Amino acid sequence: MTNIELSLVPSPEERRDKIESLTCEHCAKGSLLDFDFTFAFQPIVDLDKKEVHSYEALVRGVEGEGAAEILSRVTRDNRFRFDQLCRAKAITLASRLGITTNININFLVNAVYDPDQCIRLTLECARKNNFPIERIILETTEEEKIEDPLFLKHVLEGYRSHGLLIAIDDFGEGYSSLNLMAQLTPEYLKLDRQLVTAIDRDTVRRRIVSAMVTLCREMGIRLIAEGVETLEEVRTLREMGIALFQGYFFARPGFESLPSVSRMDL
Repeated sequence: MTNIELSLVPSPEERRDKIESLTCEHCAKGSLLDFDFTFAFQPIVDLDKKEVHSYEALVRGVEGEGAAEILSRVTRDNRFRFDQLCRAKAITLASRLGITTNININFLVNAVYDPDQCIRLTLECARKNNFPIERIILETTEEEKIEDPLFLKHVLEGYRSHGLLIAIDDFGEGYSSLNLMAQLTPEYLKLDRQLVTAIDRDTVRRRIVSAMVTLCREMGIRLIAEGVETLEEVRTLREMGIALFQGYFFARPGFESLPSVSRMDL
């Protein structure tokens, strides 16, 4: 990372000043940003157990605006508070909806300066809402430019020390996937939909995913196939040994609600 890039990243002292003013009550008031947001929830199903394994919290505008519109308002100056509020608001809403499974929450790795400090609000909201820490899965993606991979590893190890689980989202979309997996050894990998779409008709994709299934099994990592939309895709991936699925085939996201799930009897 160059000196110019370093100068653009808020210092630990600047971020510490921000986090000291954050409490779980702030997320309810929605007064920490000049825009508000909420979540839709989409299930991740376990076809081996015929049950919902987790719900992913997907950011939405309060009027149902898509994630892209909300994320377009996240800047280098406000991303720290946005990242903190994402976790707090997702946990609070999940508790209100009565979610008893895991929840997946995306986080911005470049918004973190210290794992213990930056997880404090998350832990506070989990305790206040009686939501077990061990049921929180934090998702990072290789789409976000990692400014310091070694620091990211330090951050995730710190989060794990508090009992949280880690997932890498969009796995296979970029060129650094295997290196990221080797460095972070997450509990979950979410296969990018570009590998999943029409896999039943694509020999090359099947070979790649089959190799990933074997590798993840040996490493103790659980694979999630995301973006599944057809019965043929599900059957092909099931035959390859994948049990966890997410996509429109099972349920679309529910805006501030838990959608009904179908087709888990495959």
